Amino acid sequence: MFLFLLAGFFSCKNEPKIAKNKIEQDVAFLASDKLEGRQTGTNGEKQASDYIVERFKTIGLKPMGTEGYIQSFSFKPKTDPHKEVEFTTNADSTITGRNVIGYIDNSAERIIVIGAHYDHLGFGGEGSLYSEKEKAIHNGADDNASGVAVMLHLADRLRVKNETAEIKDNNNYLFMAFSGEEMGLLGSNYFSKNPTIDAKSINYMINMDMVGRMKADSTLAVYGTGTSPMFKQTLKANNDKFKLIENESGVGPSDHTSFYLIDTPVLHFFTGQHEDYHKPSDDSEKLNYDGMNLISNYIFQIINDLDDNGELAFRKTKNESEQTPRFKVGLGVVPDYLYDGKGMRIDGTREDTPAFAAGLQKGDVVIKLGDSTVTDMMSYMRALSVFEKGNTAKIMVKRGEKVIDTTVKF
Repeated sequence: MFLFLLAGFFSCKNEPKIAKNKIEQDVAFLASDKLEGRQTGTNGEKQASDYIVERFKTIGLKPMGTEGYIQSFSFKPKTDPHKEVEFTTNADSTITGRNVIGYIDNSAERIIVIGAHYDHLGFGGEGSLYSEKEKAIHNGADDNASGVAVMLHLADRLRVKNETAEIKDNNNYLFMAFSGEEMGLLGSNYFSKNPTIDAKSINYMINMDMVGRMKADSTLAVYGTGTSPMFKQTLKANNDKFKLIENESGVGPSDHTSFYLIDTPVLHFFTGQHEDYHKPSDDSEKLNYDGMNLISNYIFQIINDLDDNGELAFRKTKNESEQTPRFKVGLGVVPDYLYDGKGMRIDGTREDTPAFAAGLQKGDVVIKLGDSTVTDMMSYMRALSVFEKGNTAKIMVKRGEKVIDTTVKF
């Protein structure tokens, strides 16, 4: 009996280690009603962070927070949207968020940060696009349980790779689940100012935010491609699955921005907005899990390809947000940020908005607004910025092969 058990022990020990794909299970838990939308500072978000801590432990990551895997930060909610948030240790009227941080130590000089935010909107609030009056849980399956699930999958794959390889990778890996993203990139901002590792050793950062709704044409947006000279050729060399939409800017509405602002090359992956964005209907059964696996494979290949390139050079890019016009009115549409044709394609309309009243539909491409020709997103925003509440404007859209003229009232 002892010899039988001993033989069994050695046979198990010699079995090759493989990473476990738990993408669907991770999304199912993080986007469940039990977590009540994971709003920063709530019990639901704490349950989510506890779950990620356990996943990090199971994968075999080392804790790299300030309290084990956790880096807590407290802040006062903003009353003025144009002011920066105030981080504080004063317990009065503050909210506490929890970044979750794990580490693979390959005894290398440089570190790759791989991150995704795990917080969402709770029962709605200011960021919600839900038009009903009743409160409803915003589960945030795509935004951003999808990014966290892919991040966890990559952590397991890279841990297994470096445990079994004779020669370890030339980079260490820091995995981060950010809190406070929906309130203004707060968790990543706090980490960039209070890093738990030497920030100068960060080689580059990969961010995944809304990677769960890949469309049939396999379009994948990658932002930050201009932040290092190595990125564009690497993205192209490893791509045989996606229609890539590249954006050079290192500044955008997600956590990679916080790292770009401390002179770190960044890549941000995104499968596009949709009509469930910031609504209670962003649920786990609507995700494209095959697409998420393809994205995990792609990022894994990119990391492997860049491994022998040493320290990546950082390059500043044009800050498109500084050029974005300010608006007094809105059309009430969800733009298709992955559209690369002429005009601005509508990915969804909301009820009780100027667009809905004018009969605009999902799939319409705006080609003229007022006196301005619309060729892309920026020209659309410039055209929209001249109008005030109460104005009317002619709008021209392409619907299939038809061109439709109508009037919109703001």
